[in-house]
Amino acid sequence: MKAQIKYVVAGALKVAYHEFGPIDGQTAILLHGFPYDTRSFDEVARILQEQHIRTIVPYLRGYGETQFLSNDTLRSGEQAALGSDLLALMDALSISKTLVGGFDWGGRAACVVSALWPERISGLVSCGSGYNIQDIKNAGVPASPEQEERYWYMYYFHTERGRKALETQRNALCKYIWKRWSPSWNFDEATYAETATS
Repeated sequence: MKAQIKYVVAGALKVAYHEFGPIDGQTAILLHGFPYDTRSFDEVARILQEQHIRTIVPYLRGYGETQFLSNDTLRSGEQAALGSDLLALMDALSISKTLVGGFDWGGRAACVVSALWPERISGLVSCGSGYNIQDIKNAGVPASPEQEERYWYMYYFHTERGRKALETQRNALCKYIWKRWSPSWNFDEATYAETATS
């Protein structure tokens, strides 16, 4: 399900987003993670639209056509930045209260705003473990080996070799992550190609 891309200036970003459903309906904001994009919510947006729920699906910072307004803005993926982006988007779209849902980076943004501004959130759905609000104090405490293995790419990207792989093999690397994280999802090349540009 595709909708025309809309844009709004929100905080440090010019946010690109898709909007579905009635403008005056109850609102839901759906937030993707790495290495996915707004297409992650095609089916969910269709279902919510059928329920007359206004659904906003933005490209997070660093994805798709969402752009930083200034070259001087720190390119950060920390939880405070992601939460700030979501709150700025809500303000820019005059959304006083909304349902939020997400996974990975998007889940983190949803959880941060839900925890710090609960009066702005009518419901929260967040997927995954370890990628919601980070317990910074205990960030150095290892998780189980099975959980730690899921974060391999974060350590890899902090090396010069990983940065070069992301620059030179981004398509293959992200496709590998899709296959690794969703082994039963038989996505086709066209589906992956639409998201790969983000």
